Amino acid sequence: MTAIKETSTIQENKRYALEKCPVSYVMERIGGYWKPIILYHLSKGDKRYSELKRAIPAITEKVLIQHLKQLENDNLLIREAKPVVPPFVTYRLSNAGVGLLPVIEAMAQWAFQDMEGGFTPSSDR
Repeated sequence: MTAIKETSTIQENKRYALEKCPVSYVMERIGGYWKPIILYHLSKGDKRYSELKRAIPAITEKVLIQHLKQLENDNLLIREAKPVVPPFVTYRLSNAGVGLLPVIEAMAQWAFQDMEGGFTPSSDR
């Protein structure tokens, strides 16, 4: 994997956006295709890795593992491993992850309304 040059213009612009725009901050944490789906499934309760994989069959194992680690590093979920053989690992939303649920629900409501043609062009602007 290529190393990220921290002093590049792109990285400086990204840091600026994260500091100045709360939406950029949120999207940095939950952006991408799979993270909101993972959070949605965990909103229904604790899940083991295999349960998440079954619930999201189109995701590859590599991507699921990668996103679970990223969500854990961002403190949006908690990975709990019990020291037994075979390993028993569960994932659940952290307090910050639970706090995101209204945001995800609002995004879903907006999507349903938009897909149904609920938003019409406005001349108010």
